[in-house]
Amino acid sequence: MRPFWLEQALALEHAEACEALTGEARAHVCIVGGGYTGLWTAIMLKEQNPELDVLLIEADICGAGASGRNGGCALSWSAKYFTLERLFGVEEAVRLVKASEQSIYAIGAFCEKYGVDADYRLDGTLYTATNQAQVGSTDGVIAALERQSINSFSKLAVDEVQRRAGSAQHAEGWFSPAAASVQPGKLVRGLRRVALQLGVRIHENTPMVGLEEGSPALIRTPTGSIRADRVVLAMNAWMARAFPQFSRSVAIVSSDMLITEPRPDLLQEIGLTSGVTVLDSRIFVHYYHNTPDGRIMLGKGGNTFAYGGRMLAVFDQPSPYAGSLQKRLQQFFPAFAGVGIEATWNGPSDRSVTGLPFFGQMSSHGNVFYGFGYSGSGVGPCHMGGQILASLVQGHANDWTRSPLVNGPLGYFPPEPIRYLGSLVVRNAIRRKERAEDHGRRPRHLDVRLAKFAAAAGKADKG
Repeated sequence: MRPFWLEQALALEHAEACEALTGEARAHVCIVGGGYTGLWTAIMLKEQNPELDVLLIEADICGAGASGRNGGCALSWSAKYFTLERLFGVEEAVRLVKASEQSIYAIGAFCEKYGVDADYRLDGTLYTATNQAQVGSTDGVIAALERQSINSFSKLAVDEVQRRAGSAQHAEGWFSPAAASVQPGKLVRGLRRVALQLGVRIHENTPMVGLEEGSPALIRTPTGSIRADRVVLAMNAWMARAFPQFSRSVAIVSSDMLITEPRPDLLQEIGLTSGVTVLDSRIFVHYYHNTPDGRIMLGKGGNTFAYGGRMLAVFDQPSPYAGSLQKRLQQFFPAFAGVGIEATWNGPSDRSVTGLPFFGQMSSHGNVFYGFGYSGSGVGPCHMGGQILASLVQGHANDWTRSPLVNGPLGYFPPEPIRYLGSLVVRNAIRRKERAEDHGRRPRHLDVRLAKFAAAAGKADKG
């Protein structure tokens, strides 16, 4: 099955399929992966250097992976400031927060420039508390942002938070205008259209089955091959399976979503009338926003963990957590208790140790580049990923190629079965901890300690 966003986008699209590659091909740059990262990279390369011959291959259709099934929350890295500062120092942390906000605006400018109707709405985001234990949890990072003069958040009165969020479940809230919501499938298919318009050659239904280093490198597919001077691997969660050296650099975990039938009248009634994205302060957050056609999308990360980085069949099926998602929807929005659920879905996200993506070069010939590890929050940061990879491919000396983000993985998970079993232990401790907090009880000390393993990388799985 196709996830709701992609299915909706395809139904509105009048585009010809990009045929699978057959035979031998030659290109200056070959990009493997037709999601946000690969398409942004291709577009930026062609915008900056129209003479480059860029060829992109995608195992399925463009947008079939995380890019066509995420929550549509385009967020900055403001909430990750402490992680950025700890890893990279104050100067780079400040630069990356600013750059991440600029990417939010740049996505909107891109949609306007190329006529991409991705339901882009620059209506900001609300970081909220939904129980007393969460109240005050955002204060520290807001204070740090304020000290560096990069704070875009303002605290709202509780009644104003509830009014904007459309729910009385919120006990506190900080609002930032530097965030947007999008229809993910429409955005990725729009990127595909623009890439083709700019002269990128795209072959869908063309998986990479082998990569031979060299100058040029050789990419093998089931029915052909490509020789390319430079290669970009933009496969995200699939990288860990394709290249054993990355098998411990990410953990594969689902983010699960539902979307209601259209009820614009009820949205008016509850006051959720803008495209604001709303997130609570859990470790694996609840996130939601409305859609222009009157629906509510609600999701939650940190559910299904994959042993050994496998792509589980469940990732292409309706969410096995549909019941708990629907229960949470009704808690947030009692008025929607009788509204039908149009669809549920889930998908794999590549959770890195730090909660941040990482980039690098992996060939002895210096011509194979990669970027992944967005940790469930890639809608905005993938635009930065495109800038990084386009700069690396062209050998530019700039802030992106000098950034420590291009130094490869910044940590590794334990080997299996420890990684898998440990993930389940931590996930279940988080669930017990937050269940206790939701009921006003003090969580067990051990659960609090275990939850800190996940909390160290900041909020996750919301984009």
